[in-house]
Amino acid sequence: MNANLLTRLHPESPAGRWISGAEFFIGAAIVIGHNVFKVLPNEVLILAALGLISARIRDGRWSAIGFRLPESWRTILLIALAAAALRIVLGDFVIEPMTSGFWPEPALPSGADEIKGNLPTAAFWFVIVWTFAAFGEEIGYRGYLVRRFADLAGGSRLAWWLGVIAVAILFGYGHFYKGPAGILDSGVAGLILGAAFLLSKRNLWTCVLAHGFIDTYGIILLYFGWDS
Repeated sequence: MNANLLTRLHPESPAGRWISGAEFFIGAAIVIGHNVFKVLPNEVLILAALGLISARIRDGRWSAIGFRLPESWRTILLIALAAAALRIVLGDFVIEPMTSGFWPEPALPSGADEIKGNLPTAAFWFVIVWTFAAFGEEIGYRGYLVRRFADLAGGSRLAWWLGVIAVAILFGYGHFYKGPAGILDSGVAGLILGAAFLLSKRNLWTCVLAHGFIDTYGIILLYFGWDS
């Protein structure tokens, strides 16, 4: 790509920051447009595609979105396991009991109620959560939107953490179908996944693994009927 164009698109340039802001707010509109107002197609594939294209055009390589070899796979795995465990514990023992007194139980995704005792259906959902959810959502939300918010806000450490918070709110509304308790629960999950992303030096493999572990746990509970 032309070097002058890459310079203009660089996040630290004025034009680059404006473009980052536009990308973030367009992404936010896509999330709300699909999940809240139901006027757009599913946001996950759109955001993932936009994120990959943006990384390629603006950074010259898709690895800029966060998929790169870590210094230690062991560290990535440990952070991912810790993030998954924290999200599960907070969901089961804090958020669910706290919200059960005034909000309905979070709704399941369409078709998830058929998982119990049904091995082929459970296997299908394993594929879905490790592709569409773990890869698709993490590319779109953490790899793309957090990065673009941080670019807009100046790229400092604080900017990245503010990006995690802003995108966690969007991630909550990305699960609008679950109802108020589900939005809160998913928002907290977004915070944890975003923190894992930053703590692993913005390596997206951490988020993919953590997301996959969380949803795998959920499928196991549903399959054996342990989801109360």
